[in-house]
Order: sequence, then C-alpha cells, then structure tokens
Amino acid sequence: MDLTPYKEFAREKLGFEFNDINLLVTALTHRSYVNEHKNAHEHNERLEFLGDAVLELVSSDFLYKNYNEPEGIMTAVRAALVRTESIGAAGHELGYASLVRMSKGEKMGSERAHDVILADCFEAVIGAIYLDQGYEEARKFIEKHILVKIDMVLEEGLWRDPKSYMQELAQKVDSETPVYKTLKEEGPDHDKTFTVGVYVGKSLKGTGMGHSKQEAQTAAAREGVKKYRAMIKDSK
Repeated sequence: MDLTPYKEFAREKLGFEFNDINLLVTALTHRSYVNEHKNAHEHNERLEFLGDAVLELVSSDFLYKNYNEPEGIMTAVRAALVRTESIGAAGHELGYASLVRMSKGEKMGSERAHDVILADCFEAVIGAIYLDQGYEEARKFIEKHILVKIDMVLEEGLWRDPKSYMQELAQKVDSETPVYKTLKEEGPDHDKTFTVGVYVGKSLKGTGMGHSKQEAQTAAAREGVKKYRAMIKDSK
C-alpha cells in the first residue's frame, strides 16, 4: 500500500515523522477492514486499549496539577473531556477521516457510527504515538487536542450530568420540570435509533438522538442546557 498519505499526515498534522509508520496505519484500521481484507493482519483495538489508558493518565495528571477540586468534580470533568463526542470531534478537527480503513459496509453506516470509529481511532493514534515517540510526545498531543478544551468544559458546565443540570435550569428559569418524549424510532430492533425531545411546559427545548432512549434523552438535555445558558447569558 502507499504509505505517503500517512507519512504526510504525521508530518503536517502531528508535527513529527513516525519511526514505524505502520503503527499509524494500524491505529487508523477498523476491525471491519481486517475482516474484509485477509491480507491486513491487525486492526486498531489493541492500540485503542493502550491509548485510552494513556489518555486517562495524562488527563488525570493535568487535572490534579492544575485544579484544586474534589475528586468527584475532577472525575466528571475528565469524563466530559474524554467522552466519545469530545474525542470524535477532535478526530474531525485533525482530519484523518479519509485515512481510516474500514469495510464498505461501515463506510455506508450512520454519521454516529462514523463518529464512534473516529473516536476509537483517536485513542489508537495516542497509543501509536506513545509506542513510537514516548510518553512526552503523547502528552503533548493530548494537551493540544483535548485538554485545551478544559476551560470551555468548566465554563459551560459540560462536566455536569446533562439531565440533572437541565432540570435545575428549567426549575430556576421557568419553575417547571422538564419532560422527555420519544419523537421517533427508526431501524431494526437490534439497531434502533431514537429521537427524543425535552419539553418544558409546551416548549420544546432540545432534541437528541441515540441508540437507547436514555442516550437520546441525555443528548436532548445537553441541547436544552445550551439554550438555557444562552438565554441566561443574554439576559445579563
């Protein structure tokens, strides 16, 4: 295979050249590709496992050294920083989607499925950097692409449980308790997608999608929180 795009990505986006460029190729190889191409020997799950551990350590170390908060809050902030949506967004920003190797079926999958794959690849890339360049380079990569968002997470309250925060804001602003309603169910039983709306009184405050009603409710609450925070900010 032509390794040039991977070498260029490392040089231009990561700022260094891999000693073993195959580590980066593996980090961007989904299991489905290996199942479809028998000559491809390894997918990225082992690197993802390693990268997840490095990401958690670097994030924990950073929070411990820079924020004097109780354990519960630091755990919640760390979870907000490293959740699938956050690292998937970081993957989009890095722009390695075109380099990810996956099966034809996965390429036809939903946007959410692609976001999960990008997030898994991000953790695998961390694992690859750690193995090839060492802990310090992996730490710099994580600080640049993940920990840089910590002020936003704290300022916007993204570390808080969205449904609890939504209820707090709805009662504070409108003296109402939010109600969640399933607006749509799509797909086969083994792969359903739910669309849920969160209402305060008769007003729709947010919608969210997920593969479970709980996941969709959380996404809807997150959108509702954003609207309430914007409303509160504008009123000041």
